[in-house]
Amino acid sequence: MGKPAKVTQGKRNREHAQRVKRQEKEARRLQRKAEKADRPAPIDGEDPDLVGLRLGPQPPLY
Repeated sequence: MGKPAKVTQGKRNREHAQRVKRQEKEARRLQRKAEKADRPAPIDGEDPDLVGLRLGPQPPLY
């Protein structure tokens, strides 16, 4: 006697879910790579988050 088809169908469903997840993950990777290429390069090697800050206590923002 053969095995019930439910087991095979379950495996197919799991494998399909894995394929879909891999494709979505690859799409996210490509999107991040494209966004990274669109970002402007830092000027003179400065960190853009630190531009305009000075050493010591900072003045209040408001």
